[in-house]
Amino acid sequence: MVVSSGDADADEKPALEAEALVYAVGEAEAGERLDVALSRLGSVSRSQVQRWIDAGRVLVDGEPAGRALKVSLGMTLEARPPLPKASAVLAENLPLTVLHEDDDLLVLDKAAGMVVHPAPGHATGTLVNALLHHCRGLAMIGGVERPGIVHRLDRGTSGVMVVAKNDAAHAALAAQFHDHSIERVYRTIVRATPGEPAGCIDRPIGRHHRDRKRMSVRTRSGREAVTNWRVEKRFPGSGAALLEIRPETGRTHQIRVHLAASGLPIWGDPVYGKAKAVPSEAPLLERPALHAAALGFCHPTCGETMRFETSLPADLEALLAWLCDRPA
Repeated sequence: MVVSSGDADADEKPALEAEALVYAVGEAEAGERLDVALSRLGSVSRSQVQRWIDAGRVLVDGEPAGRALKVSLGMTLEARPPLPKASAVLAENLPLTVLHEDDDLLVLDKAAGMVVHPAPGHATGTLVNALLHHCRGLAMIGGVERPGIVHRLDRGTSGVMVVAKNDAAHAALAAQFHDHSIERVYRTIVRATPGEPAGCIDRPIGRHHRDRKRMSVRTRSGREAVTNWRVEKRFPGSGAALLEIRPETGRTHQIRVHLAASGLPIWGDPVYGKAKAVPSEAPLLERPALHAAALGFCHPTCGETMRFETSLPADLEALLAWLCDRPA
């Protein structure tokens, strides 16, 4: 959990340091390496945290420590990130659907097909490129290539995202994601008809043992992952169903992996749903039929409970209309 965040000491290297971030080690982090624990608490990449540690910018109970230190319950972790270098990421005037904006955060409806941040093969056209054009300032805890990014949606997933405009907002929102106090609701169309009205998938997720770009429930080093699902509508004539999904954790590809492993592959998923062919007469869907329909959280500054919802985009509505027209 986050304890505090504030300005660095004005007398201590003011030109080299940004806001100080302070966290308390909870039960979830106890026993982990320092770099792993701080990465999860701050929602920052592990490589970024390791650079902070190597530069002496991380203290454990007031003392410098190495990456491999195993943290204990109640320890205080203090990180003083350096001020970011000028971003090499290009600001681009790309369309954004903004649901809410204030001094601390931005809530938007991400379009399917948009990559969240620059990566090999996607230097431009990303959400970050669009955000740099839209906003004058963004939280820089995550580094110059991920300004403002607290959580991500897969490229093919549409729906609600929240972006932090400053480091304090980033830290507060990251703590809520870490504590699983964020409300996240997804809607998806699967190529199967569940026998039960609802269920819970509780299976750890880790890297696939052969394909490192994929995730799998068949792993020895998986992290806890819990996904709750409920049937909204069945389409027996097409062997499909519309599900509401409420994940308790936020692992990479979690919903796609869990549903596929449970015999409920997402319609249009090219990675985890290949086993079952899509009918040739069905509307063409060029991405997984997965939409982040709602996001609820506590505002990082005023404490107000906020909730945002978006309707299914046109491509998923077209698929639903086709399924509804199929004879039972």
